[in-house]
Order: sequence, then structure tokens, then C-alpha cells
Amino acid sequence: MPRQQSLNNSDSLRAAQMYYLQDQTMDAIAHELHTSRSTVSRLLSAARNSGLVQIQIRSPRERTPELEREIRKRFGVDAHVVPVPDTLNEGEVLERVALQAARTITPLVDSNAIIGVAWGSTLSAVSRHLRQKSTHDCTIVQLNGAGNTRTSGITYASEILRRFGQAYSAKVEQFPVPAFFDRPETRVAMWQERSVQRVLRLQERMTMTVFGVGSTDADVPSHVYTGGYLDETDLDELAASSVVGDVATVFFRADGSDNGIALNARSSGPPLALLRNVRRRICVVSGVSKINGLRGALAAGLATELILDEATARRLVEDSATELPTNR
Repeated sequence: MPRQQSLNNSDSLRAAQMYYLQDQTMDAIAHELHTSRSTVSRLLSAARNSGLVQIQIRSPRERTPELEREIRKRFGVDAHVVPVPDTLNEGEVLERVALQAARTITPLVDSNAIIGVAWGSTLSAVSRHLRQKSTHDCTIVQLNGAGNTRTSGITYASEILRRFGQAYSAKVEQFPVPAFFDRPETRVAMWQERSVQRVLRLQERMTMTVFGVGSTDADVPSHVYTGGYLDETDLDELAASSVVGDVATVFFRADGSDNGIALNARSSGPPLALLRNVRRRICVVSGVSKINGLRGALAAGLATELILDEATARRLVEDSATELPTNR
């Protein structure tokens, strides 16, 4: 009887390399690995589900590769464009993008990584599609607090973090502070606490961040704008400062600048300068209605990799005929 092997990443990788790169049959792989053909089939399925193998179908008439090249050329980021039909609503598009994002992120996660994760509608969707990958000494750290006057936000944010931690066998570090403090001086005092400084030091050592782009006018509203985090005075203040979006509750304008935006002094999110220092910064965006926030985030140099739907990618390329100055 052939020896049955456990379904781990090493076995899956070896089987996938033989099948996809060496054109070996499943029978030949089973013989070499001393296992059964059915086990090889499961290994190949595990390789696809974990993101070790990503299958792409390219039509000669499809614009996706062209859009990815144009975005890289114009904005200096690696783009992953998700083809979706124009008939889908934004909720359905979000699910398609979230699934692709989860499959793209997993192969990039390494052991000993410190991964900053923002909370929000987009990351909540991404977290539901994450696949298992074994790592060691990996840490998931919350990028910004989630509390407000209505709720602690712990349940909502912790569920997203829990899914990331569970997927990658990682330690989870929550950030149990408000999303926005009532006064800037309160944040300054809170940032002196040793328990808070421990989380801040982790954020300073992040090797990867994963985040969406918040927008006030998206068809699928960003959680920060619908969850009681901002009142009418805050929203008026953002409009007066020409804010187009946020990343982890830190706001910016269309040109990527964030100086003089008063609400940022009360935000628990990381400074944009800190985010720009992280080696790998994965931005996930779904929906054309977030285009202004996305352009602002790109102008600010916040992303090294971008995962977005095809319609938004087309709009991004078409609207970039007149380049905006960047604040990198």
C-alpha cells in the first residue's frame, strides 16, 4: 500500500511544482511521493486553497493585465485587478475582491512577521475568506482603536483580528483605545502609558500592513462613517479640510497631504509617515465610489500593493491623465 502523507504546505508545494511546472501526471506524482492519487489530488487542492498556487485565465481581449501594467507605471504599486462583470452591485463586488485579496495575501505572510491590520467593512470581508497557513512567531497587531461613545468596538475589531490570527497561527495584539479621543491632549497622555506604548512599539516594527480605504460617499459605506464614530461637527470639519478619505482613521486630502487636519490629532491610527516606512503595504479597495479616497491614498504613498476591482482600476487609469503631486 502507498504511504499516506499529511496535507502540509511542504507536501502541497512539492506536488504543485511537479504538476504545474513539470507537467507530471497525478499518477507519476503519487508514485514519486509514495502516496495515492487521491492524496495528490487533495495536496493540489490544498495548494490552491492556501494561495501557494494561483490560477489566472487571460483572455486576449481582457484588459486586466493592461490595467495592472498601467497602474504600476503611473503609481508605482503592484496591482492585482479582479475582473468582475458590471452587472454586480457593490456588495457583490466587495465579496469578489475580498476573496482575491485573501488568496493574494496568504502567500506573502511569512514567519516572524508583524502584520498591522485595520478594521472596517473591507477588512471584515477579507478576513472571512482567509485560508490556513502555518507560521511561527507571527504577530497580528491592530492598527487603530475601535471604541466610540456607543460601543467599545472590541467585538467588531477583535473578530477581524481573530480570523487573521487563526489563519496564520499568529499571536493577536489588540489596541483597546478609542478610535478618536475627545481631546488631543487625552491621546498624548494615553500614549505615555506603558501598556499602550507596547502596542505602539509593535506598530513601529511592522513588516506588513493590510488596510482598506475609508470614504464618506461609498455605496458600501465605510464602518467609521456609519458606526457612530463621527458626528456632524466632525464631518463638517473634514469637508472644510477637503478630506477625501482615510486609512485606519487617519485622514488625507486628494494630493495625499494630511497636515492641518485637526481630527488626526485625536485619532488613534498610526501616522501616515509610519505607514510609509512599512516594507509591504497592501491596500484593498472595492467600488468605483471610493476612487477619490484611493487616489488620495496613492498620492500619499501608502500602498506598495493594490488589490481592486476592474471597474475601479479602469476609472483610476482614466482619471490619472492629469497626475496629482504626491506626498511620499
